[in-house]
Amino acid sequence: MSDPHLALTPEVPFAAPRLISKRERLVRASDHLWRVQDAAGRILGHLRIVADPLGLRYRAERLHVATGTFRLVGSFWQPDDAVQALRNG
Repeated sequence: MSDPHLALTPEVPFAAPRLISKRERLVRASDHLWRVQDAAGRILGHLRIVADPLGLRYRAERLHVATGTFRLVGSFWQPDDAVQALRNG
C-alpha cells in the first residue's frame, strides 16, 4: 500500500541554475523550464531541469512551432554546457 501523503506533496520549483557565461540569461517559463535569451533578447532555446538517479540533468531543447513540442538538443550535467549547445546549434 502506498502512503497517501506522498501523492499530495506538491512539486517544488527549482531555482534558476547559475550560469558562468554572462552572454545569456534565463527567464522562467515554468517550474523546471527556462527560456535562454542572448544579450539582444533573442530566444536561443530552452533549458529544462530533469531529475536523474545520479543527480540533476540539464536538457537543452528547442520548441518546434509546427507541432508545439520540444525537440531535444542534448542532455548535460552542467547548465553552461546545455546553454552552449543552444548557442552553437
